[in-house]
Amino acid sequence: MSALRADARRAAVPESVRRLLRHELRAAASLGRWAARRTHGVRPGDLAAAYTGPQTAMMYGLLFVSVIETVGLALLIPWPAVHRVVLVLDVYGVLLVLALHAACVTRPHVVRPDGSLRIRYGALFDLAVPPDAVASVRVERRYPEGRLVTLSEDGVLDLIVGSQTTVTLELNRPLEFRRPLGARGSARTIRFHADDPRAVVGAVRHPAPP
Repeated sequence: MSALRADARRAAVPESVRRLLRHELRAAASLGRWAARRTHGVRPGDLAAAYTGPQTAMMYGLLFVSVIETVGLALLIPWPAVHRVVLVLDVYGVLLVLALHAACVTRPHVVRPDGSLRIRYGALFDLAVPPDAVASVRVERRYPEGRLVTLSEDGVLDLIVGSQTTVTLELNRPLEFRRPLGARGSARTIRFHADDPRAVVGAVRHPAPP
């Protein structure tokens, strides 16, 4: 019976909505992890590669504007009921912006000692690349156009942060990935941003001996 209820819930709520809710819950949990200065999915011996550099100023700017808007509307709206609704929505928006940034800070890219790579963007994107799938990797700064996750017709995946990527990873076989809302794709080349791309490339090229 519980399985039937679960199937009914899945049928009633689209997968994209369920994934968004999961993303928001994980982002909210990242606030506590950020306050405690802890990272997610980073083990001893791993290289944790930050990627928030290009977006940090923009995120804090957006946060500042959201706070100013919240205060301004609190002073301007005279109707108590509307005031409370708008206040709740504005505070939620401020917390969401902060949580999204916290998720990016606490969920860095990870290079394991064996050369495997975990490419992430907060709680929205997570792709594991085994070492035997890597054909080549190099530092390459590019400024592609598009959304956060952009896939070209020839299988080039751009994970864009602050309108740029700094690492290009060529694969010897296609790897499947999932977009933030659940759609599947396949990539032969992955371009992503790391604040210190040389450290990432060096760790992938020269894994620790077993």
